[in-house]
Amino acid sequence: MLELHSINRSFGDRRVLRDVSFTVTGGRMTGFVGGNGAGKTTTMRVILGVLAPDSGSLTLDGSPLSAEQRTRFGYMPEERGLYPKMKIAEQIVYLGRLHGMSPAQAKASTESLLERLGLGERMDDTVESLSLGNQQRAQIAAALVHDPEVLVLDEPFSGLDPIAVEVVLNVLKDFAATGAPVLFSSHQLDIVERLCDDLVVIADGEIRASGSREGLRAQHTLPRFELQLGGDAGWLRDEPGVSVLDFAGGYALFDVDSDATAQRVLQRAIATSTVERFAPQLPSLSQIFKEVIQ
Repeated sequence: MLELHSINRSFGDRRVLRDVSFTVTGGRMTGFVGGNGAGKTTTMRVILGVLAPDSGSLTLDGSPLSAEQRTRFGYMPEERGLYPKMKIAEQIVYLGRLHGMSPAQAKASTESLLERLGLGERMDDTVESLSLGNQQRAQIAAALVHDPEVLVLDEPFSGLDPIAVEVVLNVLKDFAATGAPVLFSSHQLDIVERLCDDLVVIADGEIRASGSREGLRAQHTLPRFELQLGGDAGWLRDEPGVSVLDFAGGYALFDVDSDATAQRVLQRAIATSTVERFAPQLPSLSQIFKEVIQ
């Protein structure tokens, strides 16, 4: 488990991070979202030791995070950092060796990752000969080659087409299942919603929300319900405390002023017709994001 405790960081007079605290749990995918300039990349660089915090601390499994432990992290920066004229497999093997792997270990890990990422036939091609999306896949292989203890990815899905997204999603899910903490940032909220177990939202250098995906959705759920009846639901428009947002025959989407009103509606629906569905409408990640950064 990676934990950040009250991290502050300024550049000159500009305060970029303000008491940033959150947890990246082992075996879970933590999505890190925020607008441009919110503080995501600065936070990641503090985690990696590229930047030192002005105050605050970081711990890994309860102990202060050391420089030696950071050498066992995996990192993919938003900017592509592979050598453009070097062969893909040769370069990733080299990076594995820098992390202490034997030549055989680095070669086996490289070939396995490139095959899984759909680059098996491009191993001997140079990085510059790849499309931007395939360069991104190669960067992910470089971050994973040494089987890191913690994985930090900055915009890993940038430039990927839908098929490539699915390939990368599966690789990352399998890696998280080994028990490592995984933190990734992305502007693509639909992908974050599908992939993340936990979510951290940052805005203006402050953490605005953090927790499990389902916990945050429940926490930010509006008093809004969906009702689907076997018969007509027109009577709902006349119910006290109910505001109908959408209506079509037996279907209605509506807000209520209290839990008691919701229960009253349900009881009338049961007495009136066959209830095919009655459920709260959970907000999407995009809705939660917009709500907490305002």
